[in-house]
Amino acid sequence: MEVIIEESWRRLLQPEFDSLYFEQLTQFVKSEYTNYQIFPPAHQIFNAFDRCPVDNTKVVILGQDPYHDVAQAHGLCFSVNHNVKFPPSLVNIFKEVESDTGKPMPQSGNLERWADQGVLLLNATLTVRAHQAGSHQGHGWEVFTDHVIERLQAEKEHLVFLLWGSYAIKKAALIDKSKHCVLTAVHPSPLSAYRGFFGCKHFSKANEYLKAHNIKEIDW
Repeated sequence: MEVIIEESWRRLLQPEFDSLYFEQLTQFVKSEYTNYQIFPPAHQIFNAFDRCPVDNTKVVILGQDPYHDVAQAHGLCFSVNHNVKFPPSLVNIFKEVESDTGKPMPQSGNLERWADQGVLLLNATLTVRAHQAGSHQGHGWEVFTDHVIERLQAEKEHLVFLLWGSYAIKKAALIDKSKHCVLTAVHPSPLSAYRGFFGCKHFSKANEYLKAHNIKEIDW
């Protein structure tokens, strides 16, 4: 199947695009976009990949679902479009960045600036119905994104994986920890952030690991 995605990812993931499960997933997603309001906009489904080619990827942050309210989601996990109110989890991410690195709370919640530096902001499920959290889970996206993680970690060395919350932490089983750095913490949601996300220092730890392997650090 021909999928419109950044070329290095197309090469790496072509076996997925040619698989039966992905054909079925594509049919489901096309039907959903035809019949419902779906986020993100269709042209931004693979935005995380388009902003962060394979060779550029240094850090992987894993989310679960796109935001499901109007104008929020644009294909990067935890990120919102410019001039959109910060969701609570994103506020807490920025609080930890400030506490950890001294970088003040930004004016925009758009994380393209991270993606452009090599941070793959990957949701496990890449689409969602408006106002229905989790509505596209269980239709094949998780199979696809698990294979993304497996193929990427096999292809590369010295990646940093930031896994927040029990759902993301389970993905550590897909990663060769002798080749990569895996950092885990509770989710940045207000329900859990005070139980160990605040103070995890993942942003400075990621940069320390990158620096130790002569990889340019991320300006968080």
